[in-house]
Amino acid sequence: MSEPESIASEELTLMKKVSEVKWYALYTRPRAEKLVFARLEEESIETFLPLMKTFRFWSDRKKLVEKPLLPSYIFVKTIKKNFPKVYKITGVVKFVSFEGKPVSIPQKQIDNLRLLINSNAEIEVTSDKFSPGDNVEVINGSLVGLTGELIRIGSKNRVIVHVDRLDQNLILKIPKAFLKKV
Repeated sequence: MSEPESIASEELTLMKKVSEVKWYALYTRPRAEKLVFARLEEESIETFLPLMKTFRFWSDRKKLVEKPLLPSYIFVKTIKKNFPKVYKITGVVKFVSFEGKPVSIPQKQIDNLRLLINSNAEIEVTSDKFSPGDNVEVINGSLVGLTGELIRIGSKNRVIVHVDRLDQNLILKIPKAFLKKV
């Protein structure tokens, strides 16, 4: 094989490996998200733990703390070959699966979660089941570009957006006028 053919073959192999790298959701032991996040980073595995800031109140003080947006969930970007390495991390329970196979999370959904945590929107998380609705996109405000399935518009302009594959819903406080159908 000539040198140009060898280089082309190596590039093709590298492109194939890059395309195999996907985001997956991990289920962790309760309150172990930050510990799992730190251990995965130590193993050089790309991770994402969406955190939200909230006030905690004690009898003598209040403090602004960061807590997981989706309790007991963390996201990893890896290839299937690294799954055993991920399972060895203390605190990891399992990959979020469908029919026994880990389900990959689209990059767009990870981007949407990053948009949410970097915004100043009030966010609540609920695991309630809702009926399907219109696909919507935020066109104004700090959440521009966020897309999701509109489940319901309630009182005080609260909008419920369904996040695929996690069976979780995010409740956002944004004006209806900031939405458009996609």
